[in-house]
Amino acid sequence: MIITTCNNSENLAKRLAKKLKSTYSPLTIAAFPDGDLYLKFNTNLKGKKLVIVQSFQPHPDMSLFDIIFAADTAKDLGAKKVILVAPYLGYMRQDKRFHPGECVSSRVMAKLLNNSVDKIITIDPHIHRYKSLKDIFTIPAKKLTANPLIADYIEKKFRNEVIIGPDWESYQWAEEIAKHIKVDATVLKKTRFSSRHVEVKMVKPVEIKGKNVIIVDDIISTGHTVIEAAKKAKGLGAKSVSAIGVHGLFAENALGKLKKAKVKVITCNTIEGNTAKIDVLPIIFNELKKEKR
Repeated sequence: MIITTCNNSENLAKRLAKKLKSTYSPLTIAAFPDGDLYLKFNTNLKGKKLVIVQSFQPHPDMSLFDIIFAADTAKDLGAKKVILVAPYLGYMRQDKRFHPGECVSSRVMAKLLNNSVDKIITIDPHIHRYKSLKDIFTIPAKKLTANPLIADYIEKKFRNEVIIGPDWESYQWAEEIAKHIKVDATVLKKTRFSSRHVEVKMVKPVEIKGKNVIIVDDIISTGHTVIEAAKKAKGLGAKSVSAIGVHGLFAENALGKLKKAKVKVITCNTIEGNTAKIDVLPIIFNELKKEKR
């Protein structure tokens, strides 16, 4: 088995290769003078399984493009199987045509990957209107979850806590994590007036006063939803407010805004960064171990 990356998940790829006792071989990715992509493998792939470890952040467009070029090239070079490990899978939030003429980007992304890779492994993809990844992928698609890792982190690092899902979409994560560590959980009903103006109300009343509140969500993007939830928790007397996200996108200076709002932020290393304190390597390793048999 050969492990590589298109640069976004280099640290994770190297550690996976070491734990799997597999070869890590970085790609050479550059550009011709006119901007065209130049991509080169630096090891023999004939008859071997190739694992491309690549998060879709940063630069989701280029990441998808690099993956397709790498996968097609690998097959042309004789690779037996190409597996994509996408710790963060982009393009999943546009899962319907909300307005006439829009691109349903999740379906386009899936179609491109269906034609390029043989299997995809991802962590907590943003599935809302789809029932499962099978709705868009024709190749084997495995959805892993970081919930047990997040629950273990909370158990080790927090006391007297309560879990909040900032909206209905996030409640599936909040409820499961709360059950695992046997604490209360609630969800906030979100009314969105614009992409940056959100108001929230608590749906299921729980005791917040004097508690360490942990806001749990799959994606922290602009941070506005988390900030509104934090304001609500502080208004109800929370002792402290932290936010744990599976995927930390942090668009539009979200981290700066969250720091200003006095919210401690922790994420998984599905996307590399300073907040990535929860390591997803164990769950990816357990899945890839099956491919080595």
